[in-house]
Amino acid sequence: MTDSFGTKSQLKVGSATYDLFSLGKLAKSHPAVNRLPFSLKVLLENLLRHEDGRVVNREHVEKMLAWDPKATPDVEISFHPARVLLQDFTGVPAVVDLAAMREALSSMGGNPDKINPRNPADLVIDHSVQIDSFATSAAFKENAELEFERNRERYAFLRWGQSAFKGFGVVPPDIGICHQVNLEFLAHVTFRQGSTVYPDTLVGTDSHTTMINGLGVVGWGVGGIEAEAALLGQPITMLIPQVVGFKLAGKLPAGATATDLVLTVTQMLRKKGVVGKFVEFYGSGLKNLSLPDRATIANMAPEYGATIGFFPVDEESLNYLRFTGRPDDLVALTEAYAKEQGLWRRDDAEEPLFSDTLELDLSTVVPSLAGPKRPQDRVPLKDMKAGYEKSLVEMLSAGKGKDAGTTAAAVPPERLAQTVTVKNGRQSYQVGHGAVVIASITSCTNTSNPAVLVGAGLLAKKAVERGLNPKPWVKTSLAPGSRVVSEYLRDAGLLPYLEAVGFHIVGYGCTTCIGNSGPLTEPVANAVTEGDLVVAAVLSGNRNFEGRINPHVRMNYLASPPLVVAYALAGEVGMDLDNAPLGTDPNGRPVFLRDIWPTNEEIQEVIRTSVKPEQFRSQYANAMEGDALWQQLPVGKGATFQWDDTSTYVRKPPFFENLPKEPKPAQDIHGAHVMALLGDSVTTDHISPAGNIAKASPAAKYLMANGVEPKDFNSYGARRGNHEVMVRGTFANIRLKNLLVPGVEGGVTVHIPTRERMSIYDASMKYQAEGTPLVVLAGAEYGTGSSRDWAAKGTMLLGVKAVIAKSFERIHRSNLVGMGVLPLQFEAGQDAASLGLTGHEKFDITGVAQDLAPQKKLTVKATGESGTKEFTVVCRIDTPNELDYYRHGGILQYVLRQLAKA
Repeated sequence: MTDSFGTKSQLKVGSATYDLFSLGKLAKSHPAVNRLPFSLKVLLENLLRHEDGRVVNREHVEKMLAWDPKATPDVEISFHPARVLLQDFTGVPAVVDLAAMREALSSMGGNPDKINPRNPADLVIDHSVQIDSFATSAAFKENAELEFERNRERYAFLRWGQSAFKGFGVVPPDIGICHQVNLEFLAHVTFRQGSTVYPDTLVGTDSHTTMINGLGVVGWGVGGIEAEAALLGQPITMLIPQVVGFKLAGKLPAGATATDLVLTVTQMLRKKGVVGKFVEFYGSGLKNLSLPDRATIANMAPEYGATIGFFPVDEESLNYLRFTGRPDDLVALTEAYAKEQGLWRRDDAEEPLFSDTLELDLSTVVPSLAGPKRPQDRVPLKDMKAGYEKSLVEMLSAGKGKDAGTTAAAVPPERLAQTVTVKNGRQSYQVGHGAVVIASITSCTNTSNPAVLVGAGLLAKKAVERGLNPKPWVKTSLAPGSRVVSEYLRDAGLLPYLEAVGFHIVGYGCTTCIGNSGPLTEPVANAVTEGDLVVAAVLSGNRNFEGRINPHVRMNYLASPPLVVAYALAGEVGMDLDNAPLGTDPNGRPVFLRDIWPTNEEIQEVIRTSVKPEQFRSQYANAMEGDALWQQLPVGKGATFQWDDTSTYVRKPPFFENLPKEPKPAQDIHGAHVMALLGDSVTTDHISPAGNIAKASPAAKYLMANGVEPKDFNSYGARRGNHEVMVRGTFANIRLKNLLVPGVEGGVTVHIPTRERMSIYDASMKYQAEGTPLVVLAGAEYGTGSSRDWAAKGTMLLGVKAVIAKSFERIHRSNLVGMGVLPLQFEAGQDAASLGLTGHEKFDITGVAQDLAPQKKLTVKATGESGTKEFTVVCRIDTPNELDYYRHGGILQYVLRQLAKA
């Protein structure tokens, strides 16, 4: 390694001496170091430590030192994360690709053992448990058994991977959610490798990897494709970002929670516009936020659009490390290293320089929800009734020629008041619009925070003591992000009260937040269908996009765990919980939300007496071993995986078949047809759904043709190791609106030459048989949402050569490049509508074959019945490294060729 700045130094902590690359030394000759935001100091240290004169050279360090906060980012650097975090939905395809790369490298004359993680990697199995059983003490056991029954092939494959790959750990099912496990157990904050000490950093195959930013660890979500490259030692190529400072002052008022705070922050930052930027929190208010509060805010960085939402290391960080049972020597090292490197936050320190700032007085935060379709659409609790009524009218009017400003008068009163009688055994009740059919305490966003979990338990206790019960149409569930939660709730005596109002533990995984809410009870589902009812879910998650939570549910509201319990008791989202009672006690007296809402003092007393470091130590002591179900799985032998051609879960992917040693030259695109014409905010859920496989879908037809009955379909997320399922599921979301087929929802398109309407998959196969390339036209924020590699992989396998959009979400844009698909951006002020594009044209895209470069302007000609329209687009290949990946047909092909040459 090169040390051209002479920063290599030593740090003595106790009896140990460590090597480090000293930012303090560098600051003596370059005072600008002292005013850099903390997050950029971490990147600066990363450059110093990896300076090799080739991938990282002196100029890169100098560019970081000369960072201009106001400048548009244009300086590319290479970031080398210390480790990689995976979850099973995105992790399984990564391991499948690594297994296939071993075979491909062998066929190219290389050593397959070269395909091993160069950086430590942990895969947490958390995305596969579904809520089939609920509101019973047997729910957890029944759901766990069904999970293993459905996923046995995938889990056996992961057990093979755990033994076959070096430096690859697997946290088995039913232990917790990857980000909460990372926060409570995996994260080091300060990393040690041999005698060298440096900041813990990571990338993860889930967009909410940012949760660890709350602990002072720089890390963010990347596509599975980028993560696979990082596993193989490739750096993450990035532009030195702008950093927005978010100043916090004061403290949260009584009745407000960290959930209310993060929904407020999300709304503010979405309005500000921080896509592609770092956000760093500072100010006197930080001392009034617990580490779990900070982690809640950091978790939702993808929702407010930032790459990270960073909190620097301070005394609260150390308190949390101790609180979660981390070793004393790690705590001591973290404190010494952070202070030595200028990475320690002090209240009296000079504020860093930021690209822009905004402020929030924490005392102004009020109880809130967010929805019904987007996490940034915050609704104060006091306005929920009016907000619900407005959203209901808009939803009932959708698709009927009414615009978004439709008033209630345009919807018949009888339609607004419509109800359906539900008969369930001896019970009979009315369900109407706004009925809460799902109330779920779910997601690492909130279940990592003892304050809101204890708050929910205390609210349930008071509700039970006043004789309240959940409404019979509500599907209730409690899915903590770690087993520590159930231990402290049990020790506090609160779990029985949560169970008394239906919140039994259903599993330790993501569940409702990612669409694994499971089916509604059949009578309720039938009522929703019969009455075409707009019903609601209330969940303590981070995502509520349309079509994500449950196929029967159109309104989805994010809320704190105590409010989730409250809405289960109320049974309707259209109630004014400030003024309407949740119910009546046995004496007929009304019980209001304010009557059972716990005080901050009550919550803190329970935390003080019932949440202990020993709980974390005991629960994580054997976290990697798994239960009997895991240990009974067969473990395959050998360096290469023995593929089963009959498997419908794990198949050898086609990405490396007949791969030439050298890539073919890039080509212009001629005669392309539009496969989908899409609007704004098309999410990766729309592109590659993770939830249920519809019985009439192409994926369902494939599964049934291979002997899989509908009851065993499982979810798209669970079948990501099988490209045959996933390519058929691409653009198959039931709520996708393809404007080539106006008024129709789902994965449907028109085969332009014949004008024949068919599934997107069938049209793709027809086009590919004809030798016709495809393009997608889209609006703003294309690819928002989870970091799903299959949203890019499926797009490529459907024959799409380019996506032309108004703007792209960061991870999905990168993933498209990583799969050899061109992301192209309309010029400012233009889109398909303004250019008069109908989607029925033929498209020629030139400028690709000759001198393609990052951000190059390409020419598009669209020829239709009314003539030819010509316009320019910006090639959103943003860096030279990405250009290499595109020329090779994708990042994995690039890495494979480099390893073969070596």
